[in-house]
Formats: sequence, structure tokens, C-alpha cells
Amino acid sequence: MAIKLKNVIETVAKEKNVPEEVIEKALIEGIRAAVKKEFGYKDNVRVVFDKENDELKVFLRKKVTPFVENPKRDISLEEAKKYDENAEVGKYVEIPLSLEDLGRIALTAAKEAIQNKVARVEKNILFKEFKELEGKVVTGTVRRFEGDDIIVDLGRVEAVLPEEEQIKKENYKIGDRIRALILKVVKDGTYPIYEKRKVKRVLKAPEDQPLVILSRTHPNFLKRLIEIEVPEIQEEEIEIKAIAREPGERAKVAVYAKDKNIDPVGVVVGLKGSRIQTVSEELSGEKIDVIEWDPDPARFILRALSPARPRKWRLLEDEKRIEVAVPKEELSLAIGKGGINAKLAHKLTGWHIDILSEEDFERIQKLPRKNQS
Repeated sequence: MAIKLKNVIETVAKEKNVPEEVIEKALIEGIRAAVKKEFGYKDNVRVVFDKENDELKVFLRKKVTPFVENPKRDISLEEAKKYDENAEVGKYVEIPLSLEDLGRIALTAAKEAIQNKVARVEKNILFKEFKELEGKVVTGTVRRFEGDDIIVDLGRVEAVLPEEEQIKKENYKIGDRIRALILKVVKDGTYPIYEKRKVKRVLKAPEDQPLVILSRTHPNFLKRLIEIEVPEIQEEEIEIKAIAREPGERAKVAVYAKDKNIDPVGVVVGLKGSRIQTVSEELSGEKIDVIEWDPDPARFILRALSPARPRKWRLLEDEKRIEVAVPKEELSLAIGKGGINAKLAHKLTGWHIDILSEEDFERIQKLPRKNQS
């Protein structure tokens, strides 16, 4: 069998974005599979791709016998002499095979083997490519919906934006452009989605490509968006120390500059709020408080409660708790609607925060320590 394959290999390799050597190997394995399908064995088959002459040649090794019991394995001396004039009984000769020798079923097996090999290699390449993008922001197109999950076309793969990773008030339609963080890339197997520390459901990786999970709610999505808008962060003049989010509603971002001459909050917020406003618009109007991080936990916590302005505080380091006093008229401001301001301050700092009126604060300080809550 002699088939012109050079152009075919180049075309398939380019189309699948895999090395030409992979296609060559797949062809050889595929033909071996076809020989096994037709002749029942593949140990005595030799497949050669002659690059110089652009030919794929297949040879079947048969034993020269005085009596041919199995034509697929044996050959008579007279017939063997046609291929090798030095053939002898008990020795082996190689017989070239043609497409007709293999048959339709065998050729189908060869095609399947080639496709499976290329698919596996292509999946490996895609996995490595997108694994390197884990934790980065990408832009894609809404392709379709599977239940409440959004399938996003990223060009080389279709990614999943699960319902749990979507900003609740956002709505998309097919064809919309969407930006998201690549949260996780899974080559094979499953990806569990948790709710209250229990597995809510499981996403399964498809056969032909890795499972790419996107997120618009993860704190790192906000972090990456700010990094894109603020070159000073990329240049390491400013560092994002912590982020807390209630996606689509409100977020707090703690920033820090080693150089005391740099105002990290002002740089991140931008002229007239231009930089942080761009990020907010991407997140459907999520309100973003930018505060300056401080190594002193009390100062950091008081800033985290912004826009409220605590007047007094008591730090209980052993309990990692702080009691703060704010003017009565600022209590609702400090706590926030639905407790969101206090909740974000807690998530940002990692400290438990008791927000009290000035009157209650003074009363509690006068109580014996063991009776204080």
C-alpha cells in the first residue's frame, strides 16, 4: 500500500494544532489496529512512513510453510518467492498490503484509532494551555445555556460559568461578550461545587476537552480587574493586601504602598474615581470601598468600617475580637444594610467586630471582664 500523506498530515496537524509527529504516530497505530481487526494479530505487521517519498507502506510478516493452514499467517514457498527470491520453508517474508486487503471494517477501525489518538493529544495540549491561564481574566462569548449554567466560547474550548459563580442580578443572552476569571481547569474527572461546605452538585469534564470553570464572583476576579486598570500594581509600587466581596453589591479592597510618598488609595481609585468606576461598571455597579491597609490591626479594622468613623475601641487580641464605639447616628452606617458593611469588614480583616453605640461601649467597659461579652 502506498498513500500520499504529507499534505494530509500537515493539514490535520494545523487544524488540530498538534505536532505532525503525533499525526504520523496516530496513522501508524491506526493501521496497526486495522491489521489486527482484519487478520487477528498485529505483532507481525510493520508500518513505515517514508517521508522522503511521501508514502505510507504496510507489510505483513508471514511464515513460509509447506502446507498453508492459515492464509492470514502462512504462505507457500512458491508464493513467498514472488516477494523474496531467497525465501525458505520455516523462514518469514514480508508481504505488502493494499487498502483492498484491509477491507472497509478494518479501515474504519484505523480511522477511529487515529481520531482517538489525535483527540487525546489535542485534549492534553488544551489542558496545558488553559491550566497556565488559571487565575487570569479571559473574554468569551455566551454560546448557550445548560440549566442555569452559562456555556462560554473561549475560542479553543467551551468553558462553564456555573450558576454559583454568577453575579445574581446579571442576565445574559446568546452572543453576549462576557469577562470572567478562569477559576479551575480539570483535565479529566469531576469538579464538585460546594454549598455550606457540602457538595451541592458535580460538573463532569467532557471527553474531548478539559473542563474550564469560570467565575465572576471570586475575590480574585475583582483583584485581576483592578490590576488591569492600575499599572502601579503591575509595577509592584502598590500591593493589594486583601479583598472581601458580596458580588454585585459591595466590596472592600485593602491596598498598601511601601513608599510613604505614594497614596495607594488615590492611585487605585484614580482621578475623580475613574479607575475604580471602570471596575465597578464591569461588575454591574458593585460598590467598591478602597482603604489603606495597616499592619496595626486596630487601625486597619477602623478603616475597614468606612464610611463609619469609630470614636473608641478596645482590642481583645487573645480572642481576635475588637469592640468599637460609633456615634449613635452612625450605627446603621457602620453595620450597613443587611449587615453588609460589618460583614465585609470582618471578612477583610479576619477579626470579629462588635459595633456598639458610644453609650453601650462605655457601659460595657465598666463591667467586670468576665461578664463582658
